Amino acid sequence: MGLMSEALTQVLIPVAALVGIGFALFQWFLVSKVKVSSESGLDNGYKDRLIEEDEPEEGIDADEAVAKCADIQNAISEGATSFLFTEYKYLGIFTVVFGFIIFLFLGSVNGFSTQSEPCTYNKGNICKPALANAFFSTIAFLLGALTSVLSGFLGMKIATYANARTTLEARKGVGKAFITAFRSGAVMGFLLAANGLLVLYVSINVFKLYYGDDWEGLYESITGYGLGGSSMALFGRVGGGIYTKAADVGADLVGKVERNIPEDDPRNPAVIADNVGDNVGDIAGMGSDLFGSYAESSCAALFVASISSIGISHDYSAMSYPLIISSMGIVVCLITTLFATDIFEIKDVTEIEPTLKRQLLISTILMTAGIAIVTFSALPSEFTLYDFGIEKVVKNWYLFFCVSIGLWAGLVIGYTTEYYTSNAYSPVQDVADSCRTGAATNVIFGLALGYKSVIIPIFAIAIAIYVSFSLAAMYGIAVAALGMLSTIATGLAIDAYGPISDNAGGIAEMAGMSHKIRERTDALDAAGNTTAAIGKGFAIGSAALVSLALFGAFVSRAGIKVVDVLTPKVFIGLIVGAMLPYWFSAMTMKSVGSAALKMVEEVRRQFNNIPGLMEGTAKPDYATCVKISTDASLKEMIPPGALVMLTPLIAGTLFGVETLAGVLAGSLVSGVQVAISASNTGGAWDNAKKYIEAGATEHARMLGPKGSDAHKAAVIGDTIGDPLKDTSGPSLNILIKLMAVESLVFAPFFAAHGGLLFKLL
Repeated sequence: MGLMSEALTQVLIPVAALVGIGFALFQWFLVSKVKVSSESGLDNGYKDRLIEEDEPEEGIDADEAVAKCADIQNAISEGATSFLFTEYKYLGIFTVVFGFIIFLFLGSVNGFSTQSEPCTYNKGNICKPALANAFFSTIAFLLGALTSVLSGFLGMKIATYANARTTLEARKGVGKAFITAFRSGAVMGFLLAANGLLVLYVSINVFKLYYGDDWEGLYESITGYGLGGSSMALFGRVGGGIYTKAADVGADLVGKVERNIPEDDPRNPAVIADNVGDNVGDIAGMGSDLFGSYAESSCAALFVASISSIGISHDYSAMSYPLIISSMGIVVCLITTLFATDIFEIKDVTEIEPTLKRQLLISTILMTAGIAIVTFSALPSEFTLYDFGIEKVVKNWYLFFCVSIGLWAGLVIGYTTEYYTSNAYSPVQDVADSCRTGAATNVIFGLALGYKSVIIPIFAIAIAIYVSFSLAAMYGIAVAALGMLSTIATGLAIDAYGPISDNAGGIAEMAGMSHKIRERTDALDAAGNTTAAIGKGFAIGSAALVSLALFGAFVSRAGIKVVDVLTPKVFIGLIVGAMLPYWFSAMTMKSVGSAALKMVEEVRRQFNNIPGLMEGTAKPDYATCVKISTDASLKEMIPPGALVMLTPLIAGTLFGVETLAGVLAGSLVSGVQVAISASNTGGAWDNAKKYIEAGATEHARMLGPKGSDAHKAAVIGDTIGDPLKDTSGPSLNILIKLMAVESLVFAPFFAAHGGLLFKLL
């Protein structure tokens, strides 16, 4: 036994989760102190609060600016809410149908019998029937789906609540605006981490009422939680990504390139759809995505532990090790957040990015200490793990290294991503420089940058895999993935900060705020682009580790002794699996392209047909553009989603577990490369454009100003990069994880009845 008793573990986990939720609500309360309403105009204190350092150039008085901000905020919030409700209606139907499929497939393993049966691993013991497993896996799937949807929805609500508040705070200075945006990001990060932990903890305890001592069955059915989380994330990411990029590409092509009006100009009909898109894609999609990773890595670690000596000897605190790490993560992130909001104050625009970077570093250092405490108090000094049929003896300090290496690999991936996508460093500046000779060289340089940015993250992942697997087999890899995600609250805070700042800039432009304010929000936004890229790097890196751990769990659950690449069954799986990310990307990119085409036509039609639109005397019809994006994304998210959900079912049922193992390995190996290069290429193009627009250095001023040929070339690069960095790139990490977790959930069925084609031949 470790030092921690079962009772202490039972108390610590929910307490940490509740502290996380409490902290999130407290941050939300602080954000809500910034008022956005024009009713209290009579109040004198109100006037003082809004005094700017400089008089607005356009002569908008404070009241009018606030009223305008409030209107725009409402429009964005309503658009995002109605889109998500429509999307969730479709997802609700999908969830019910897929839950039924899980029940049917898993229930049929032993012909729906209610008799207890011998355990899969611990042969002498009697375990609960397969039917129970089917039932509880389905329940876990529904819970995971619900939590995932909730994470995304709450995030979107918070972001649309905070965007106008960030704009208004920007009048008092960049530091105030930064804190508002960052706090709102933190609300989302902590709610998500704490909710994910709490729901998982409660489900395990409720399932235990039925399963009792059958931990093997209990943790096998819990894997459904990860499946639910990721399947919602897939549709959220793809649907949201198509929505946001159709609007963004449409708005940019007509507005900036053809009509020469600024990015978020209120005359542009697609501008509301564009800002709504940031919330449904980058916030709701990202929230569900990271929640999915988190749920799956916890499930993979719990499942692998349940068939080791920890599970067999029923050592509760050691079994809950993955949950205790997450609890420690919440506490560590809470301390880290205070560094950004309360301990250091941002005085100047140049301090924004270093502060966000420092968040990653502080949380990683503190978490390393936290992992040490947890490891030595929760785990017995040595125990045995089930390593593909061999018993492997593991000491507890091995696991300290496994979790830590995952954590530090995450930091390396984050910093590399930042180096390749931030306009403070040479890679993006070289891309910007190549715009002098037009769009073609910009595209060539950008693609090369993306491919090059894969090298270091892949080595980081490879080293993490080698070390953790050598020390603690598949359990090591599962906890390394958890280590990378243990600081998820901070990771999400700096990630959600991006779209909030982006929206704040859009609102400033639409409300006609002064040039000075727009400069401040632009600076926040450029840093936000980089942090969003860092967030995607984390999501992709953790997805690689998570799906490898799930792959290992699948292989042991399906009873495969060894996966031999040289057997034709496995090799055909490998090569087809490696093709899937390309097929998937083709679908999502084409969806964005065709939706953007409709959007461009609509925006052009409005500019040509609405008299006085360019002069600013007539209002554009925003609603039609929002509808185009909504319809396109709901229709287009189905084929890519079906590809991911059906592949494991078809491969496993028709070709059997060996071929499926090949498919999983192939998609993992190729998906990671495509995903990292896509999101970094897109991020670099976006920031190259921002670099030219900001004109902060001599070099940038030589390329600019807005409207110059180099700037137009940069805008074209940015537009190509949009679907790469916000639709196909980030959705790929879900493809990798989802196929692995789905295979694990259906493994009992595939092991019993899979491979029909080979049986017939």
